[in-house]
Amino acid sequence: MKADKIREVVASMTLEEKASFIAGRDFWSLQGLEREGIPSIMVTDGPHGLRKQTAATDMLGLNESNPAIAFPAGCAQASAFDPAVAETVGRELGKLAQAENVGVVLGPALNIKRSPLCGRNFEYYSEDPLVSGRTAAAAIRGVQGEGVGACPKHYCANNQEYYRMTSNSVVDEQTMREIYLPGFETAVKDAQPWSIMCSYNRLNGTYLSENRKYLTEILKEEWGFDGAVMTDWGACDEPVESLAAGLDLEMPGAAKDNVRAVRSAAESGQLPMEVLDEAVARVLTMITRYTERHDPEMDGTDAAKYYDFEAGHAAARTAAEECAVLLRNEGGVLPLSREEKVVFLGEFAEAPRYQGGGSSHISPYRVTSAKEAVLGWENVSFAQGYRETASPEESEALLQEAVQAAQRADKAVIFAGLPESYESEGLDRADMNLPAEQNRLISAVAAVQPNTIVVLHNGAPVALPWLEEVAGVLEMYLGGEAVGEAAVNLLYGEVNPGGRLAETFPLRVEDTPCYPYYGVEKDDVVYREGRLVGYRFYETMKREAAFPFGYGLSYTSFAYSDLTLEKGASEAAEGQQAQAGAEHSAEAGAGAAGGQTGWISMTDEDTLTVRVSVTNTGSRAGKEVVQLYIGNAKGDTVRPLRELRDYAKVELQPGETKEVSFTLGKRAFAEWNEQAGDWSVPEGVYTVEIGRNASEILCSAPVQVSPVQPRPVLFTVNSPLGDVMKTPAGQAVLGQMMQAMKGEVNAPSESEASPMSDEATQATGMAMPLRALVSFAPDMTRAQAQQIVDAINAAQGQAR
Repeated sequence: MKADKIREVVASMTLEEKASFIAGRDFWSLQGLEREGIPSIMVTDGPHGLRKQTAATDMLGLNESNPAIAFPAGCAQASAFDPAVAETVGRELGKLAQAENVGVVLGPALNIKRSPLCGRNFEYYSEDPLVSGRTAAAAIRGVQGEGVGACPKHYCANNQEYYRMTSNSVVDEQTMREIYLPGFETAVKDAQPWSIMCSYNRLNGTYLSENRKYLTEILKEEWGFDGAVMTDWGACDEPVESLAAGLDLEMPGAAKDNVRAVRSAAESGQLPMEVLDEAVARVLTMITRYTERHDPEMDGTDAAKYYDFEAGHAAARTAAEECAVLLRNEGGVLPLSREEKVVFLGEFAEAPRYQGGGSSHISPYRVTSAKEAVLGWENVSFAQGYRETASPEESEALLQEAVQAAQRADKAVIFAGLPESYESEGLDRADMNLPAEQNRLISAVAAVQPNTIVVLHNGAPVALPWLEEVAGVLEMYLGGEAVGEAAVNLLYGEVNPGGRLAETFPLRVEDTPCYPYYGVEKDDVVYREGRLVGYRFYETMKREAAFPFGYGLSYTSFAYSDLTLEKGASEAAEGQQAQAGAEHSAEAGAGAAGGQTGWISMTDEDTLTVRVSVTNTGSRAGKEVVQLYIGNAKGDTVRPLRELRDYAKVELQPGETKEVSFTLGKRAFAEWNEQAGDWSVPEGVYTVEIGRNASEILCSAPVQVSPVQPRPVLFTVNSPLGDVMKTPAGQAVLGQMMQAMKGEVNAPSESEASPMSDEATQATGMAMPLRALVSFAPDMTRAQAQQIVDAINAAQGQAR
């Protein structure tokens, strides 16, 4: 329905109808307007499977839902480092939603993984906003391409489950803009979601549902979001204030008391009618976007009539294969051979952990275990090894059985991971440990079987105390209902692992950026680590990790060469290039293959094209994730050592070489300037880095970046002289004045021996505030000092 028609409908509605539209009709449905032919539509949970409830309803996955395909969870999808995977999953969700008469899928979930202990991390994508935003945008395009709305969540700074409904995230503006907002920004700008879900928590003192800065000023006005903002279930505190701030829809309904409050506020003039009309129009737009592409003949029918569940299951398997990350492969223990005697050990080999707990918990169409996937194979046996509910005596018997089976085999594969009770919506983890009986089994088997491989089923990083004892580790994450089939295909080399970690695996929880505060603070939750989240922290602080961000192995090998930078967007830049070979390291400075020195100089209005060649040097076809980081210039703020600015996944046959190119703009080098309220690029030398992961930089080249408009700085009489003298305006005004003042300043005589070095004396002078000139220059007044400041600020304004 076009915008003008929507406005006509809104104009025809009574106040009672308008007020009722700002809340749902019931737990899962929105209001309809029958006289205009606008039906009530249903929304339901995603984000990695459809959770449509037709009987008892809840928001925690407690009651039954219709059968659906369980796809790999967000933690796995992001590890594909390939937006096409998320888009395919999104398309399947959209198809099933159409068949189930669901108008909006509540997902994807793209909150940043601030700590590995967050109980809902399995649902979230990454610790990096670029990976999160790009994956989310692809998922949204997939869902909405089938004529069903997506609702990315939880906007924003919702990074813990502990007291998530009332806690206050205290985050500075720079950290919000660089870490916690960009994922949502990308999702909104690149995929135009029909709706977005605001989170429960407060942000810097204000509930997100009534936070005008984030709902209206940033989301709607700055980013151009044209969909409807809905609350998380029960997140609305003050309905009138929320509407005024930019909320459009409270869920669930009917919320009769809140509807009455809105109606009364509109009648009294407390709530402007145009605000209410805008909210109603956005909800109507969301509804009609679905109804105009939905076939009414699907209503009330069996979903299987319109959705191919077997095709969906196959898509889930393929996605799981793309998402898996090979973490360890000592001595080429993998892939396995059908001729080898292999024993599968562990409860998860028979009953895999494939999805998370809470609102995303669905009823799967068909779960396939690894044991089932090898049914009938001659050389594969099975022993349970452990059972969560076993008594001490039973546990010992199971352990001994597994050890003996491992001794008889050529290789042992242990399926381990986190039980559902360890990680779920509503509950954060207390530690990173696997269950003790699993660690015990792994160490006991590895002691007698050098070819021990561990397959992990978990939604977040876990501690790996036995890592050096085993030969192989394959991270499957929560890989969806076909995870068993996918694991077998990967273990036996039918598929070459190509996933990469979208989060850092720390050695221990004490090494994480927000330790020891995470999980302790429940009122004001202070984000003390600022921008140093995930690998930004580990790389900057030189903190060792078990596995760095971006890490992942393959059954083949890759080599990089011919890194080339080329400036664009200005004629003077044509042909200017710098090259660096694969042997060139990040620490080596400028360099090139063959020893040639190169250098790029550009402004922040130029673009930079980066090209690098990748060759498959092994004997198998495989996929490599080319990761482009920018090493930040040193300046007067603490910036992360390096930040991921682009990536691409390429498939290569043995011996094949492909050139991969990226184009970078201002945002690749910029940081948020709180004083200016905008992005700005500090002048300096940056490093373009091509990495296998965040800790392993393979080739790099320097680039000098200068801002066209210098960073605005508003000086006062308390500004240090050194800061003022760094600016051209300060040098022009102060330099001339200080030259004229020579001999008038109260300084030590030449005959007096100074106890300070020249360097210390200069540092002391540069740290002196401008107002100190009044004390050291006898004829200067405070008013004159202020005039100097005004002159410098005015000169900067002219320069800008």
